[in-house]
Amino acid sequence: MAANMYRVGDYVYFENSSSNPYLVRRIEELNKTANGNVEAKVVCLFRRRDISSSLNSLADSNAREFEEESKQPGVSEQQRHQLKHRELFLSRQFESLPATHIRGKCSVTLLNETDILSQYLEKEDCYPAYLLSFCLQDCFFYSLVFDPMQKTLLADQGEIRVGCKYQAEIPDRLAEGESDNRNQQKMEMKVWDPDNPLTDRQIDQFLVVARAVGTFARALDCSSSIRQPSLHMSAAAASRDITLFHAMDTLQRNGYDLAKAMSTLVPQGGPVLCRDEMEEWSASEAMLFEEALEKYGKDFNDIRQDFLPWKSLASIVQFYYMWKTTDRYIQQKRLKAAEADSKLKQVYIPTYTKPNPNQIISVGSKPGMNGAGFQKGLTCESCHTTQSAQWYAWGPPNMQCRLCASCWIYWKKYGGLKTPTQLEGAARGTTEPHSRGHLSRPEAQGLSPYTTSANRAKLLAKNRQTFLLQTTKLTRLARRMCRDLLQPRRAARRPYAPINANAIKAECSIRLPKAAKTPLKIHPLVRLPLATIVKDLVAQAPLKPKTPRGTKTPINRNQLTQNRGLGGIMVKRAYETMAGVPFSANGRPLASGIRSSSQPAAKRQKLNPADAPNPVVFVATKDTRALRKALTHLEMRRAARRPNLPLKVKPPLMAVRPPVPLPPSSHPASTNEPIVLED
Repeated sequence: MAANMYRVGDYVYFENSSSNPYLVRRIEELNKTANGNVEAKVVCLFRRRDISSSLNSLADSNAREFEEESKQPGVSEQQRHQLKHRELFLSRQFESLPATHIRGKCSVTLLNETDILSQYLEKEDCYPAYLLSFCLQDCFFYSLVFDPMQKTLLADQGEIRVGCKYQAEIPDRLAEGESDNRNQQKMEMKVWDPDNPLTDRQIDQFLVVARAVGTFARALDCSSSIRQPSLHMSAAAASRDITLFHAMDTLQRNGYDLAKAMSTLVPQGGPVLCRDEMEEWSASEAMLFEEALEKYGKDFNDIRQDFLPWKSLASIVQFYYMWKTTDRYIQQKRLKAAEADSKLKQVYIPTYTKPNPNQIISVGSKPGMNGAGFQKGLTCESCHTTQSAQWYAWGPPNMQCRLCASCWIYWKKYGGLKTPTQLEGAARGTTEPHSRGHLSRPEAQGLSPYTTSANRAKLLAKNRQTFLLQTTKLTRLARRMCRDLLQPRRAARRPYAPINANAIKAECSIRLPKAAKTPLKIHPLVRLPLATIVKDLVAQAPLKPKTPRGTKTPINRNQLTQNRGLGGIMVKRAYETMAGVPFSANGRPLASGIRSSSQPAAKRQKLNPADAPNPVVFVATKDTRALRKALTHLEMRRAARRPNLPLKVKPPLMAVRPPVPLPPSSHPASTNEPIVLED
C-alpha cells in the first residue's frame, strides 16, 4: 500500500514508451482535471543518453575532478559503466504527465564530496523505511544542472569563497602610541555614535519631533495630500524608517546638539520631506510588480527587464521588502496557503500489471520458459545468457535482438546495458568511450559488436517508404465542375502555390445537384491480338548478328581521333569541335590557352565518374529545324507525350541553291614542301 502511494516531492518513474527507458521525474504538484483524472506537474531530470556528446565530455571531466578532489577508491570498468547510468542532470523544466503512467519510485540525491560513488550501486540508506521493501537499488545522483534551451551544464552546489578576494584582511592590533598609517578617506563613515552625550529620553523626543515635522511636510505637499488624503495615513507614512534614519543622521552631523538638529529639520525653505520607495511608487506600478512577482517569483532582473524597465534594480528590491510588510502580501500569502491545502497531497496508483508489447511469446510452448522455442545461437545483448524465464525484443525487428528479464528491467530503469561493449573501450581501450546506453536504440543495435555485418548494412540503409496518392470521386468531379476556380493548367505550372480545397469542395457541392447528368463520352480502344503484335515486333526489330569468335577486326587508332561530319540529322557531333568551340570530354568548354588533344585514345587520361560526358547529345541542324516548323502545335505535343513512337512527317521541299564558286587559289595545286603554320 505504501509503495503505491505517491506524494508531492517523490522521485518517480514515468513510462512514455513500451520500448524506451523510464523517465525520472520529481512530483511538484498533483492536480485533478475536469474529467476526474489526476495529472502530475513534474520537474524533468535527464540522463546521459538525453544530452549531446559535447556535454557528456564536460560531465566526464567534472567527474574526474570530483574523483581527484574526493580521492575516490578505484572501481572496475563495469562499475564505472554502471555509475554513468546512475548519474542524472537536474533541470528547471516542468511538464504535466498523467499520474497513471507512474511505474514506481526511485531516489535522487545531490552528490556530496563525502560520498563514495561505488555505494550508489548497492546503496540502501538513501531510502526511507517505507521504500526498502519496494527497491533497494533504484538510487541516482546528480551534481550538474542541464538547461534544455541553452544546452549548457552548470554546477548546482554552491561553494564557500575563501581568500582575500572575498573576505576582508584583519590587520594586527596597534601598539601603544603607534600611529595608524591607513588612508582615512577610504575608510567607512560613522553614522551613529553610541557613546553620545544625549540620553535615551532626549533621543526619543527628537524622533517624535521628526515625525511631526514629516506629517506637516506631507500636509504642505500637494502630491502627498492626494496619495494620503487622511491625517492618519500621513502620520503613518511619516513614521516609516526613512524619517527615523534621517533624524538620527541629522543628530550625528550636528554633533548631537538638539538645537542645531531641529533647525536642520526645518530649514529656511520649509520642512524636510523624506520619502521611501513605498511612497514613490504609484498604484499602477505596484500592480505591475505584483503581476511580475506572480510570474517570475523573486527574479528581480527579469521583473525589471519585462515589467518595470524605468526602475532601478535597487529600487525594486527595496520596494519588495517594504511590500512584504503590507496587508496585500499577508492576504496573498493566506490565499496561496488555502489553495495549497485544497490541492492533492498524495495519490494511490495501483501496480501496473499489463504485459509489455515487447515481450516475446513462443508459439506452442510456455512463454519463454528457459529459452524454449527460440532460435538457437541468440543470446541476451547485455549479459549474453541463453537461459531466462522471459525474453523481451530489443532494438529494430530485423536485428532480432533480445534481452533477458533482469537486463530488461535494468534497461527500463537505467537506460543502458549492464556490461560495457567494445564501443565503450572495454576491449579496445579507447580514450573517449561512448556508452551504448547513451546511444539511441537503433544506433546501439546497429553498432553492436555481436551483430553480423550483413544485418548492420541492412540497418544502416535508409528505409524508403513508398506512398500512393489516390484521388476520391469527389475530387475527380471537382476537377471538371470547378475548372474555372481550380485552373488546373495554372496550378500545374505552380505546384507550390496553395489551393483552397475547402472553397472548391463547397462550390462543388453547390454545383453538383444542378449539373447535367450526361454520361461521359468513352472512346473505345481497339486492341490488336497478341499474335499480330509479335509479328510486328519480329519484323521491326531484327536480331543483332553475332560477331565471329575466330578473328578480331583490327582497330585503327588513328581513326578514333578524326572528326566526324554531320552526315545525318540525329548524328552526334564529336566532342572536340562543337559549334566551333573546343569542348572537353565532360561537355564543358576548354579554358583559354588549352588546345584540344588529338592523341590516341589509349593514352588519354581516365575520366572521373562525376566528370563523365552525357550519354547523348542532340544538336539541332537546319533540317531538324525545318521538320519542327512543318509540325503543328498539336502534333508537337502528341509527339512529346509519346517519344517512343515513330513520327510520320513529310520533309519539306528544300530550295536547291546553286553552288558558290570558290575563289581562284594563288597557291599551286600540289606541293612537296611541308606547310608551316605560324602563330
